[in-house]
This record gives sequence, structure tokens and C-alpha cells, in this order.
Amino acid sequence: MQRDDIKKSLIVSCQPVPGGPTDTADFVIGFARAAVDAGASALRIESVGYVKAVRPAVNVPIIGIVKRDLDDSPVRITPFVADAEALVDAGADIVAFDATDRVRPASIEALVKAVRARGKLTMADCSSLEDARSALAAGVDFVGTTLSGYVGGPEPIDPDIDLITAMRTLTPYVIAEGRIRTPEQAASAAEAGAFAVVVGSAITRTEHVTSWFRDAVTTAYDAEGTQTTLAIDIGGTKTMAALVRGSEVLDEMTVPTAREAGPDTWLAAIASSAQSWADRYSRVGIAVTGFIQDGCWSALNPATLGIPDRYPLVDKARIAFGKPAFAINDAQAAAWGEYRFGAGEGGDLVFLTISTGIGGGIIVNGRVLTGLAGHFGLIRGPSAGQSPLEDQTSGRWMAAEASKAGHPGTAAEVFEHANKGEAWAATIVSQSAFRAATLCRDIQMMLDPKRIVIGGGIGLAAGYLDRMRDCFVGVDIRLTPSLVPAKLGNRAGIIGVASLAVLGN
Repeated sequence: MQRDDIKKSLIVSCQPVPGGPTDTADFVIGFARAAVDAGASALRIESVGYVKAVRPAVNVPIIGIVKRDLDDSPVRITPFVADAEALVDAGADIVAFDATDRVRPASIEALVKAVRARGKLTMADCSSLEDARSALAAGVDFVGTTLSGYVGGPEPIDPDIDLITAMRTLTPYVIAEGRIRTPEQAASAAEAGAFAVVVGSAITRTEHVTSWFRDAVTTAYDAEGTQTTLAIDIGGTKTMAALVRGSEVLDEMTVPTAREAGPDTWLAAIASSAQSWADRYSRVGIAVTGFIQDGCWSALNPATLGIPDRYPLVDKARIAFGKPAFAINDAQAAAWGEYRFGAGEGGDLVFLTISTGIGGGIIVNGRVLTGLAGHFGLIRGPSAGQSPLEDQTSGRWMAAEASKAGHPGTAAEVFEHANKGEAWAATIVSQSAFRAATLCRDIQMMLDPKRIVIGGGIGLAAGYLDRMRDCFVGVDIRLTPSLVPAKLGNRAGIIGVASLAVLGN
């Protein structure tokens, strides 16, 4: 091969963790073929046996190395001339070796001479600019940043881009290698002047990549559990504010929602009431009935709670509280709360809240769907397009029906009468439950969730969930939704929005 055969290319290092589950020839061959199929222009392979195994499987250049742990030298990468010769005989096109200024079994000159005698190229794995300068004087074909950060002191986290730039002043044949874990870092290495870029662990060491993601996820969840959020749930009849850390509600207050006052007044009132908490939280999360888009709040059903269209809720909250703010639909927030800490048990779900109105949230693949997703109360199919489902099912509807029947009162009072056996009240509750159950059957057919979590003042009222389940009698078990009550009760929304505010979703 010629040096320019790997110019401006990606080289994939197929080196499994020694003794790990993928440390077999079949895995290394698989890694190599997959890398080449995806566009790698060369491979870096460790051990004579693995070079020999991979050589017939690919038609791209192979950089071969041998690793040894020696008692009398810190040099590990291809320390002996015999190793270099064996790699060439096994099919390596380039032999790489440790070129650091340390006690070594064989000189760099001897290694270069042995490889060149067999018509192949050499690569010096360097830790510094001085290493590269000495290796070039000895006649190597490529210099690499492979050992930067590995010859003493704490191991760095990021690749040594500065060393790439410095080596580039000595030779154009600089191979960037070491701690390149993201596409952005690989691009930075190329932009710094690297002749080619090697990526290894990020592609072929599952153990390493898994640990990186595990640490990132653990850190995020640990941060979620230690940061306190002022969580606010603005509903159609009441507003709840609470200090939340993880799933723990540290303090809370509830005030009526002055429906006619408007959102500026609501935020000002909450900020005033929560003034004594100002030093106890770092951010604000707001859950609201309606639709959030780009931080702006709109009412999809003004009968539930009328607000100005596209009210800039996040910006207004940031000003009112002087802290970073996040906002999401209240049912979507509750869905996340139940998913993370409640009845969802960490599995995908649909959350349905039946209260003043009807809302919902959907968790798919561990993420909450935002925007319009889950606004089940606004579907119009059951009314042939005449009105939203919640206008025929929710607590407002129940109170209106009771008034028509000559029994004016709240939805809670309707339940009291129904539980006493009064027929007019039982009919209203049963009609609402039937419509909610029918909605759940439709949701099951459309999304097939593992479970549908039912929440809200109506959904969790005594006897309501049982009435819903009664509607499934005789339905094929495969088509029957699994209905479970929300575990977090009326705190699902504030716990969920607090978690989302910390995670930054």
C-alpha cells in the first residue's frame, strides 16, 4: 500500500476488552467487516492471531499491533522486532509501535528496519512532540497521538487536539488517535490537520461505551434527585405550588384559580405566596391545562380555562420568579410523574386524567410526547363532531347534568348521591364512566399501551374506575385495556413537571 491510501479517512480500531465477552476471533472479524461496510478505510487490529483472522475478511489496509506487559519495560505496544515481523507475516500493511522515550527492548530504528525489509509501512505511537520528532528522524512513515496522556499522571478525558496541530508542523502524516469518542471530536481532529483519524472504544468496545452512557444517565438522575424545583400546577379550579426534590414534596400550598383574573395575575399571586421559598429552589416547572408550544400557552378548550392565545408563559414565569422556567401540559407532566415514580413502574404508558376537563399524556420509549399528543378530551368522534368528549364526560359535564336533573351541585356531590344509591346521580356517573371506558378501548387499539393510568378528581373518585372496568365485561382479553389508578394522586403533575424541569425536556 501507499501512504495516501488512508489519506483523509476513518480508521476503526477493532480491539475488544481483553478477556471480555467479545474477545474472540469471530467478534473481531464481525467488528472489522461491519466497520468496512459502514465506510472505514482502514482497521487497527491487536495481536498476530486477530490480524491473521481478519486479513481474509476485508480488503482494506490493516494497522497491526501486539500488546505485551513486560517486567523490565513500560513499553506495551509491539515492543519486539519479532512481534513486528510476525504482524507483517500475518497480513498487516502498517505496523504500529510505542515510540515514547522510555526504556525499551528494541530501538525504533530496529523496528523500522525490520518492517521495511518486508516492504510494509510503520506508525509511531507517540506521547509528545519530541517523541514524534525522534520517530521521524528514525524513518517512520506515520506519527500518531496514540499515547498522549498515557505515560504518567492522570489520564485526560478529551483527545489531544493541540498535539495533532503541533505534529502537523513536522509532517503531513499525522494519525489522530486516543479518546476520540464523538463525531464532533473526530471532526475536530480532522480540522486540526490529521492525515487520518482512528476511533476505537466508541465503536467496538461495548463495555466502555455502556459505562459512558451509564455514568451520564446516573449523573442526570442524581442531579434530578438533589435539585429542588418550584413546581406549579395551574388547573381550571385550583392552583397547586410545591417544592419538589425528586419524588419528594417538601412543602406545598393550594389556592383557588381566579378564572377571570388571567395568567399575569395568577403568576404574580403564586410568586407572592411562594416568596418565603425563594432561596429553596433553583428552577420553576409549570404544568397547565391546555397546549404549550415554544414556551407559549394556548387554550384548546376555553371552557376549561380561558387564556390569551399564545401567552408567553415561560418568559413571563422567568421574569416573575427570577429563575429558569419550564412549562408543559399538566396531563403530560402527570404522565411523566407516574412513569418515573408511580403506577407506570418505568414502562411505556398512557395517562388519562378525568377532572374539570379530560387530558392525557403518552410515554413512548422513555420519552413524553409533547405538543398535541394526549389531548384525548378534545376528540369529537363520540359527538359526531359537535363537541369535545370532555364536554360530555368531565366534572363540568356531570355538574351541568345534575343541574338539569334538578339537583344543582358539584361533581363531588353527584358522586355522594350516586354512592347513596340515588338513581339520577348513578346514571350521570355511569354515563361518564362509559364514555371514558370507550375512550380507553380506542386508545388500546391505537397505541396498545402496557397500561392506562387513570388519574384526576373524577377518575380517582370512589367507584368510578370500577364502573369503567365493568364496561369491558365480555370484551376479548386481548383487546381489554389494563386500567390502573394513579399512585401519585393529585401530586402527579407537580412531581412530573419538577422532574422534567430538572432534566430539561
